[in-house]
Amino acid sequence: MGANAHEYTVSEISGALKRTVEDQFGYVRVRAELSGVKHAASGHLYFSLKDENAVMDGVCWRGNASKLAFVPEDGLEVVCSGKLTTYPARSKYQMVVDRMEPAGAGALMALLEERKKKLTAEGLFDPACKKPIPYIPRTIGVVTSPTGAVIRDILHRLDDRFPRHVIVWPVVVQGEGAATQIAGAIDGFNKMSTSDRPDLIIVARGGGSVEDLWSFNEEIVVRAAANSDIPLISAVGHETDTTLIDYASDLRAPTPTGAAEMAVPVREDLVFTVADLGRRLSGLRGAMIRDRAERLGGLARGLPSPREILALASQRFDELAERLPRGLKTVTQQKAIGLNRLIGGLSLARLTQTVSFQQGRVKAITDRLEPSYRRSLTDLDRRLDSAGRMLENLSFERVLDRGFVLVSDANGKPVARAEGLLAGDQLQARFADSILAVQVLPGSGIKPKNKPKKRKKTEGENRQGSLL
Repeated sequence: MGANAHEYTVSEISGALKRTVEDQFGYVRVRAELSGVKHAASGHLYFSLKDENAVMDGVCWRGNASKLAFVPEDGLEVVCSGKLTTYPARSKYQMVVDRMEPAGAGALMALLEERKKKLTAEGLFDPACKKPIPYIPRTIGVVTSPTGAVIRDILHRLDDRFPRHVIVWPVVVQGEGAATQIAGAIDGFNKMSTSDRPDLIIVARGGGSVEDLWSFNEEIVVRAAANSDIPLISAVGHETDTTLIDYASDLRAPTPTGAAEMAVPVREDLVFTVADLGRRLSGLRGAMIRDRAERLGGLARGLPSPREILALASQRFDELAERLPRGLKTVTQQKAIGLNRLIGGLSLARLTQTVSFQQGRVKAITDRLEPSYRRSLTDLDRRLDSAGRMLENLSFERVLDRGFVLVSDANGKPVARAEGLLAGDQLQARFADSILAVQVLPGSGIKPKNKPKKRKKTEGENRQGSLL
């Protein structure tokens, strides 16, 4: 019976299963949770769709993946539309997704709220980090789509209020790669050279659904806005639309046109204000000058005339001028009297008497000094003799006179004990009248040297002999 069964190839079985699955499930909608989301380098999107009891593989080809209004993430509940098919190379079935959308606005809002809490905890929305918007920027950088109505509205509003130099960084504002382009544009403006870099950045986009504006909720865009060194105004959507970039920017505008109004003042208003302030300043300056002139006139009327001020001083000067000659004459006479008194005291007889008196004092001092000097020398000589006799008595030579001998080694260092001496060591023995060279002989109780060598006696040793 087994021999009569038809034999299928693996490819035939796989093809039959593929046709069966595709015919039975031509087009389906599946509500599931995303898991294992993988963005391939080719642009294709691979993932798994799962619920409480089962898991199914899914794929979204590059053309459809680039049209998604949001970035798929693990754990996000979505509704996928497409067809079921098999993957014969691995004996698996999968869903080819043509369209993917969050499972209701609630899912996106929950994801948005979770991301907002995370970025808030990191300090990206801290009001203390906000930078002031320049009052009149020289150059304004605009990040938006170059073909939409947004850039035209911004340029038109700037021309109406205060024309400025504008640099447009073109980006796509929704769909695949939009978040990367927007973040790259913000970073690109910040990396420009100082001379070309704008003083203000406007990130703008028109209104749309939550999915359409989702690129401005991506972390890469929010972090780029928060880290921008250039002040940034966000103008995404209409007044009621709120995205995470609004919290990270330095100022939020309700619309792109409102961003242009916040970026620059009205030039005509400034001209009018400056002119009005100039008129007020001129009027105040004239009033101040008149007031100062009146006060100066009043003060001048209260002052006495210069002649009256100088009259008293002039009178005092005249009195001193009259008294000066008399004062000089009186002082001169007093000094002359004092000088004559000094000259009278310097007579020859007085000088002779003074010199004789001082000579007598010098002779008396000399007579007293000579006996005292001689006594001091005699006392010093006596003390020197006493010290010399004491030194002589305490000298080691006196000990030698009493029959003792001073023994030293070959280097002249005194030897106090026989301990440490070896047979054959050369010593010196100093007597009271001479010095003899001696040698330690074996058998004298002294430890012999290792391998003693015979040494030829010197002529002096033959003459003097040995004590040991």
